[in-house]
Amino acid sequence: MSNLTQFQTFFLLSVLKIIVVLVITLTAVAYTVLLERKVIGRMQNRWGPSRVGPGGLLQPLADGIKLFLKEDLTPLLVERPLFLIAPIIALSCALISVSVVPFGALTTFHGVDLFQIANVNIGLLVILGITSIGVYGIALSGWSSNNKFALLGSLRATSQMISYELALGLSLVGVVLRAGSLNLRTIVNSQSAHGALSWNVLGGLQIVGFLTYLISAYAETNRSPFDLPEAESELVAGYHTEYSSMKFAMFFMAEYANMITVSCVATLLFFGGAASPFGHLFPSFGGFLDTILPIFWFVIKIFAFLFLFIWVRSTLPRFRYDQLMAFGWKFLLPVAMANILATALVLALRS
Repeated sequence: MSNLTQFQTFFLLSVLKIIVVLVITLTAVAYTVLLERKVIGRMQNRWGPSRVGPGGLLQPLADGIKLFLKEDLTPLLVERPLFLIAPIIALSCALISVSVVPFGALTTFHGVDLFQIANVNIGLLVILGITSIGVYGIALSGWSSNNKFALLGSLRATSQMISYELALGLSLVGVVLRAGSLNLRTIVNSQSAHGALSWNVLGGLQIVGFLTYLISAYAETNRSPFDLPEAESELVAGYHTEYSSMKFAMFFMAEYANMITVSCVATLLFFGGAASPFGHLFPSFGGFLDTILPIFWFVIKIFAFLFLFIWVRSTLPRFRYDQLMAFGWKFLLPVAMANILATALVLALRS
């Protein structure tokens, strides 16, 4: 195969992968909203959406059409360029981070990995870097809105993300020490030998790191009980108070896309990624099944994390702001640092 033909094949497959992953991610975002409304409804002893389509399955489509057709209002005294670009930054950062996630077993076609858009050696740092840029969208939206409630919400979001980003990043260092790499595919492969017993959360003794990551992830995604940037009882709707129509929908989609991203990272780093929990106990099925089953395991693990997000939201009350900051700096950060020291000590003794 000539170099030109090889480049064309790589380019076409990459574009196809981007389109497929983008469509699947946006569909997953829409149906995560439906899942949340259904699950919370059942937990509150009511039905949730049940009118549009069979069992309410077309509700996301109806919501999307409604938001798209609503009047797009822009208040007079906003900082217009920043006001318009803020939701684009938030949604773009939420979607771009999915590009380095390996969502299946290593399967190549003409030298191109079919189940990962970009296999980057520092994939974990790429995800952390892109998701941390997303806070600019929230900060700019609050400041440019010329609204005191929106400004308070964006200030809360900024300080909350800076505080919990530290604990979140440090909670992953133990996993990186064990795998000896920042490459997400390498980290997944290091957990695939004996199924669930090889996962970092069990065999890797990273349960403390996992719990630290999980709590920090709730704060990073502005989810309950850390949803102070958009606390309805205090700040109307927080940083997106002045937004309507598709600009509001973009912030909404960004929040749920970030939930999916942190669920992907938790699955890859602590629960073996697309690897089976049974390891090599069962013989290889061969062919198509060996390609599809890892994707099935990956989706099941992400679904479990999304369900946990929803369960926590319907169960726990919101923190007070001083409690939120004290918990991040005085408890989570020291615990994450202690986990790094303990992991490094165990690895040094083993070597």
